[in-house]
Amino acid sequence: MNDLNPITESQLMVNRRQFFGRSATGIGAAALGSLLQQDGLAGQTGGAFGGLGNLPHFAPKAKRVIYLFMNGAPTHTDLYDYKPLQQQLHGKPVPKDYVAGKRFSTMTGNPQGKLMLGPIEPFKQHGQSGAWVSNFMPHVAKVADDICFIKSMYTEQVNHAPAISFFMSGAEMPGRPTMGAWLSYGLGSDTDSLPSFVVMTSVSKGTTCGQIFYDFYWSSGFLPSRFQGVKFRAGGAPVLYLKNPSGITGQQRRGMLDDLSKLNQMRYAEFGDPEILTRISQYEMAYRMQTSVPELTDLSTEPKSVLDLYGPAVKERGSFAYNCLTARRLIERGTRFVQVMHAGWDQHGSVTTELYNQCRDTDQPSAGLIADLKQRGLLDDTLVIWGGEFGRTPFLQGALNNRKKWGRDHHPYAFTVWMAGGGVKPGMTYGASDDLGVNAVEDRVHVHDFQATLLHLLGIDHERFTYKFQGRRYRLTDVHGKIVKGILA
Repeated sequence: MNDLNPITESQLMVNRRQFFGRSATGIGAAALGSLLQQDGLAGQTGGAFGGLGNLPHFAPKAKRVIYLFMNGAPTHTDLYDYKPLQQQLHGKPVPKDYVAGKRFSTMTGNPQGKLMLGPIEPFKQHGQSGAWVSNFMPHVAKVADDICFIKSMYTEQVNHAPAISFFMSGAEMPGRPTMGAWLSYGLGSDTDSLPSFVVMTSVSKGTTCGQIFYDFYWSSGFLPSRFQGVKFRAGGAPVLYLKNPSGITGQQRRGMLDDLSKLNQMRYAEFGDPEILTRISQYEMAYRMQTSVPELTDLSTEPKSVLDLYGPAVKERGSFAYNCLTARRLIERGTRFVQVMHAGWDQHGSVTTELYNQCRDTDQPSAGLIADLKQRGLLDDTLVIWGGEFGRTPFLQGALNNRKKWGRDHHPYAFTVWMAGGGVKPGMTYGASDDLGVNAVEDRVHVHDFQATLLHLLGIDHERFTYKFQGRRYRLTDVHGKIVKGILA
């Protein structure tokens, strides 16, 4: 058998991707214009760096977001949603009319006959607004007049990961872009030296009910992957591989990146694959972060008065307090969306023990962040959000005679989220649950309504902000969502 001609052999070995890429400079080249338009690389940009030319749709009230997300679902009737009748019915079966036909987790099953559990700590009214806040949250209580409490939230999922995915991406199944990725894609960033979308996570020490932080909670989904959240680590270097290897100088690194960029640009011209652009941009971002991240994480310039706002754990890397202060420093430097996630709120059998730890670790830093932003003039155009994926049952999980093991199960039918700054009315309570905290009954707010309102505050019409994928135009709010006008300042 004669050997094949090298040219003929090369032609026979062309794979499918190469064939489509090279056909008349590639179908990829034919699609290049639309890819550039989708990726925010053509024409005028919405932000100083990146973004779409047609955004924002109207003048925004908020320019950036800090989302304090409590993984595991805080118990609304123990923290913010005061129900005197719940205390009066403590130890008695939950009234049938409140739970009839409702689906709960498999740990509860049929809720009929479950015993009501009164609030663990007493509630008091605070500030000129008279907001009800329990003794679990004394620091948040002090800034109640800066907060809008939404007490009529409800959702569709009863399990953690799908419910968190639903909040973050508008879909229960992973695969859609999360809100930070949407905003990075649409609005771009005000800095080229830090990521537009940053994620930080923490867990209370010694907790037995920690939640897993899945990467799809900050995924870019079907958007180009450069829009996904960049996770800052709790230990060691905040971002891996930022430091040059031993023996490599900054000048050498710059030369290597320049050469890599040329090679990648040649590849992109041939195939039009948007992930090649991601590779180029991420190399460049990593190079700039070699300088910006050490400066960002150096808290020595913060005065003691500011550190004291966030509490005693503020200098402890990986703590919720440290992450809250870092979030403020990030948005000051141009980051668009900071997602601060804290796990451990899944208190099926520890509401009388570990709930104290969760509140101790998050109460003062959350309030301190609001106070810090306010004193710097940043709260007016920074939207701060606090909440979880659902609430917890007003009835008991466990045995009434074993107080140390009292717990509450997952509860999607009513829960509380609060917002501050960024065009939201301060010092108000919006909506209400029923007199046992079981069902949202007044001015109900669905997850998609929450998302539509968030986008509106950022100057975005949620129905017009779409991305075409697999023949369909997708949006964060799916095909739902209405703006909650009652909370807009």
